[in-house]
Amino acid sequence: MNSLTIQRQDGNVPASLAGLDHVSGIIFYLAQADIPAAFRTNPVAAVSTIDKAVELGINPNADNAPWAIKLVHYHLSEIFRQNSGISLYVGLFTKPQEAFDYAEVKTMQNFADGRIRQIGIWSGDTVLTETNLASMQAVADALDAQAAPLSILYAPKVANHASMPTGLAVSYNRVSVVIAQAGIDPQSDGTPETGAALYASNQNSGHASVSCLGLCLGMLSRAAVHQSISWVKNFPSGISLPAMGDGVLVRNIDKAVLEGLDTNRYLFLTPIVGVAGSYWNDSHNMAPAISDYNAIERVRTMDKAVRGIRTYLTPELGSNIYIDPETGKMQQYTVEHLETVAQKALEDMEKAGELSGYQAKIDPEQDVLSTSTVEVVIKNVPVGVVRKMRVKIGYVKSLS
Repeated sequence: MNSLTIQRQDGNVPASLAGLDHVSGIIFYLAQADIPAAFRTNPVAAVSTIDKAVELGINPNADNAPWAIKLVHYHLSEIFRQNSGISLYVGLFTKPQEAFDYAEVKTMQNFADGRIRQIGIWSGDTVLTETNLASMQAVADALDAQAAPLSILYAPKVANHASMPTGLAVSYNRVSVVIAQAGIDPQSDGTPETGAALYASNQNSGHASVSCLGLCLGMLSRAAVHQSISWVKNFPSGISLPAMGDGVLVRNIDKAVLEGLDTNRYLFLTPIVGVAGSYWNDSHNMAPAISDYNAIERVRTMDKAVRGIRTYLTPELGSNIYIDPETGKMQQYTVEHLETVAQKALEDMEKAGELSGYQAKIDPEQDVLSTSTVEVVIKNVPVGVVRKMRVKIGYVKSLS
């Protein structure tokens, strides 16, 4: 009997998201032999779906696919699992023989015309050093000076979670260190999660950490700039058994050790009593806890404000400033116009819930005729994040 069968499919048309907050990049440092042909001439490509990644040679099921390609595919899959509408740039670079300078971050940002807001760096067989943090921060600061700011998620090798460097959170507010990984339950006969299986299969090859970098980057791209990825209700990881990058299960780690890692501002996944799954311990970067920019969302929010202010104020360069001939001050209507323009991006952010408040002020006493410079002072009130709750409970004789 004749018949026609049509099978509906989903996931081949990437969603389109408003704005540019989701634009992201991810860098993998690999052996030259492991890099697919499509990335050897140009190491950077825009990848809109996991199918596109496979088309470019990131195919874990290909004959003799190297471990590194399976790892790259895993992280890209995790990114798209978290945010199918992400605008993603993927860079596969040959691992340098000497010290890392992370110039590849600039290469990625230039390829994306400055659109990347957050970028992940996987170097799972390279241990964390302060030199590496300083180099990444320097690259990010240089891009900020070029009006292309971004935040970096860095996934180093975790040889021993209990021996991670301490005291590194000094001034690296654009770098966050991810030490999380999916774990394997030794008592279970079930199939381990892909990340855990990858780690187990690489024990004889330097045992690089697999990391949860893709998961973290996907979540960050999905989060609004003011949101912490540790928000329990909004950002469950989907990792049922979290571990550190050395394969040790979080449930087997003493609470004091976990608190020490948190104090030293590392990012890892942890279960929460009474809630299924696992969640990020916080949204730390490697800045001091007392810094105004001590969390990823603080940096992302300010970056968005700065980009917006630049967008609106730049067209005013070269414009005329009118002076009151009696007082020599700036005319009030000129001051009000520039203040309104400076605040436009902040007004939009407040409406979107990304700022609690803002103010732009211009001192009309400025001697613009002599300096041709107008100084604008802008103050932002950030959105807070609930990191701790204290609940008091007890019995009483009556509620009145």
